[in-house]
Amino acid sequence: MTRPLKIAPSILAADFARLGQEVSDVTEAGAEWVHLDVMDGHFVPNISFGPAVIKALRPHTKAVFDCHLMIAPADPYLAAFADAGCDIITVHAEAGPHLHRSLQSIRALGKKAGVSLNPATPLSVIEHVLDDLDLILIMSVNPGFGGQKYIPAMTEKIAKTNLMIGNRPIELEVDGGVTVDTAPHVAAAGANVLVAGSAIFKGAGVDDYRKTVEAIREAAEGGRR
Repeated sequence: MTRPLKIAPSILAADFARLGQEVSDVTEAGAEWVHLDVMDGHFVPNISFGPAVIKALRPHTKAVFDCHLMIAPADPYLAAFADAGCDIITVHAEAGPHLHRSLQSIRALGKKAGVSLNPATPLSVIEHVLDDLDLILIMSVNPGFGGQKYIPAMTEKIAKTNLMIGNRPIELEVDGGVTVDTAPHVAAAGANVLVAGSAIFKGAGVDDYRKTVEAIREAAEGGRR
């Protein structure tokens, strides 16, 4: 099953002083999704933003809001992120004791449910919740900070995840160190949603973003071939 390729810029690397314009610019530049890295300073060693900021950004684009919750616990906040306008809500398998319940709660809110795995977390933790998933996010760096280098061992993990998904309608996303150089490898392994932060937002404005989005897309398509 070949899933459509999508580029999901992470606004963690955007200019926070002009975040609404950044979201508008990067989607105008061709990005299908906007990746929202929510960090709590507890589950990961950084603090980013919450549902109020996401709600303020929602009018700036019709693109899919791909919300990655790096928070623990996540369950008490799921409704707030759904109300803020997130289309996909992804929780970490490591962030709470009842993953199945969390995924069911997300779907009950009318949103697509995702699960994220840290680099050291085995795939076995999700084999019994596959039918409750719309997305699997493989972290290819340790979460908490942007601008890190891709961990090469994650390529094999992506490939194994792709085999696990089989023909199920589950998106396979990769986050961390995605650049023009690493995009072919993750795409060849089966990832179809590529999160890129600093690689895209190192430019300034629509024209720069478009060049990088297209370059990453072209590199990923090359890897698929």
